[in-house]
Formats: sequence, C-alpha cells, structure tokens
Amino acid sequence: MAKLPTAISGSQLRRALERVGFVMNRQRGSHMIMHRLNPKVRVVVPNHRSLKPGTLHHILNEAGLSIDQLFGLL
Repeated sequence: MAKLPTAISGSQLRRALERVGFVMNRQRGSHMIMHRLNPKVRVVVPNHRSLKPGTLHHILNEAGLSIDQLFGLL
C-alpha cells in the first residue's frame, strides 16, 4: 500500500473523483459537494491548495477508493 500524497489540492482531487463517476453538485464557500448515483455516495471536498492527510484519507474512505486507485486517477 502506498502512502498518502501530501501535495494534492482540492481541485486535483475533484478531477480524480470525476473520472470515477462523481459530479459536482454545488459549492458553498470553499467546499465542493460532489455525488455519485451508483452506488449512492456524497463527498465534500475542500477547495484548498493542499489537503491535509487526514482529510484526504476521510474523503477516500467515503468515496470507497484506495490510495492506489487515487494514484491511478491522478
């Protein structure tokens, strides 16, 4: 298992999630709310320059993605 990337931005994560079927639902402030219908999942991605490892790990768990899958999408 690979380590979490430390230099990933919110917009990079948004593009990676869009590749696996997530769509941007809305944005409130600096937080982008994305959803996927099959399976039904909603994630909140902060639009920051650099995401903290804990935040990134939580988003990946909600989205049902592994770290290796994330590297394949980036």
